[in-house]
Amino acid sequence: MKVIPIGDRVLLSAEQSEEKTKGGLFIPQTAQEKTQTGVVIAVGDDKDAIKVKKGDRVMYDKYAGTTIQIDGKDHLIISMADVIATIS
Repeated sequence: MKVIPIGDRVLLSAEQSEEKTKGGLFIPQTAQEKTQTGVVIAVGDDKDAIKVKKGDRVMYDKYAGTTIQIDGKDHLIISMADVIATIS
């Protein structure tokens, strides 16, 4: 399935959080915080509003966007306004 965002929307592949701490303790799935970083998979057609490109790692607002599954993997469609930083 191919998903192409419209307008100022961005499609992200959400990054998974760590299951183990640096000290070796395992964190149960229910206690893990929601991931707030992802990789840009596709961008909408509003070239004036969109400041990221495919392949960029970004940080976004905690409760932003709509979660969808594409080929069994979690993805997120968010507005460009919800992207708060790029990560290099």
